[in-house]
Parts: sequence; C-alpha cells; structure tokens
Amino acid sequence: MPTPSARRARRQTGALLHALLCAAFLLATPAGPAQGDQPGIAFSALRPGAQLPADWKNLPVVHGKIMTRYSLVADGNTTVLQADASASASALIHEGNIDLNRTPVVAWRWKAQAPIEGADNSEGAREDAPARLVFFFDGDKEKLSFGDRASIQLARSLGGEDLPYATLMYIWSTTAAPGSVIANPHTGRVQMIVVSGKPGDAGQWQSLHRNIVQDYEQVFHEPPGRITAYGLLTDTDNTGATARAWYGDLRFLPAQ
Repeated sequence: MPTPSARRARRQTGALLHALLCAAFLLATPAGPAQGDQPGIAFSALRPGAQLPADWKNLPVVHGKIMTRYSLVADGNTTVLQADASASASALIHEGNIDLNRTPVVAWRWKAQAPIEGADNSEGAREDAPARLVFFFDGDKEKLSFGDRASIQLARSLGGEDLPYATLMYIWSTTAAPGSVIANPHTGRVQMIVVSGKPGDAGQWQSLHRNIVQDYEQVFHEPPGRITAYGLLTDTDNTGATARAWYGDLRFLPAQ
C-alpha cells in the first residue's frame, strides 16, 4: 500500500502531468504526413466539416481523459476551428517546426464563448481554460533544481515518457488581468501568460500576437531552447464544466 508521502507526491504531480503529457504522447506517436515546412495552420484555407490535417493530432493530456472535440466550422465566410470541452482535456498538437531565430512572433485569433464557472488557474483542482496556446521547449534538465528534477522523474515513471524542459502557455483566464503571469500550482516549469479574459472579451473575436522569445526569457530567465511541440488546448477536466471556443489562423512571423 502506498505511504501517505507517496500518495501526496502523486497528487502533487497530477497538475504537472496534466500540463506536460501532451508533448510526451506526441513524441511517442509517429508523425503523420507533413503539411509543409511553413509552421502554423490556416484553418481559413480548409473546408467546414473536413478532416484536420494529419500532422495536427488530438492528444489526451493524460491517458483515460475524455477528449475535447475539435472540428472545422463556418464562421461567416471563413473556416475556423471549434473546440468543445465537457469534463475533458485534450490538445490539438503539432511537432515543433518553428525557427525562433527567423520567426519568434506568434499571431492568432480566438474567441471564447464564456468563462468557465469555478475555474482558477492558480489552483490545481480548478486549473481549466476555455482557450490556450501551448508551447513545449527542450533544454538541459540537469540545470533544474532537485525538486523540479524529482517531479519530472516521478511524472516520467507514471507517464512512461520524457517530458519537456519547460512549457509556456498563453491563456484565456478571468483569474488575473491580461499580462499577468501565473505559474502552474505545482511546478515552475509551466508558466501561463494571461492574454484574454477581461470583462467584455467573452463572445468576441480577438486578434493577438506575442514574441515567444521575449516572453520565455521573461518567465524562465534564460533564452529558450528548441520548441519540441506546440498547439491549442481547451480543457474543463478539473471543473467538470462545459466550454466552447473558436480558433482562427495561427501564424509565425519575424520580429517587428
């Protein structure tokens, strides 16, 4: 029977697994046919109701989780991605094909139907978001603190795969004002930057852009390593709520 300390360690690692195992499962999954060398995705160039490109995979954040449903729908005269979550958590993920030296800026559109009732991104038991843009980074794990290395090792023993060195998220959240940085409640290796969620944002399309390199250096205090994977995530598995969001085209651009 597990000791109380072992059970506590497993509970504390739950949020780490929730945030990181998308990339671990991606690395364990054979890549599909490539869409091209250009990073990002133009949902507007696809047909409503069509299959998503094979190199974008809907992956559970943890085995056994209910999957968020991602589908291509019409929005006026264009096509967008609709995400529907119901006590679910899975991410639409692509392998890392971004050259941060050439294109460090990400630009995208999204719209959240409404905030998630009861969600709080600073609390592990309520850490859900109607919309997220997620980046996983490689790096030297030997540089990490003993606690971070121990957490990652425990997560690897539970999940069976190597996990990212660091994870940066842009999130839609009412927990804090846009521009705020929220650390994952159980590990500093996952940092979330709030970019949407102020009063009036719900139900409105927003066009956003961020410099990934600058943001990574701000929150992790070092230059970023290689991006191993990136994607979109709408999740409600912690609150058990339902949520709907829409994502427009995702592009990577040179610095302004």
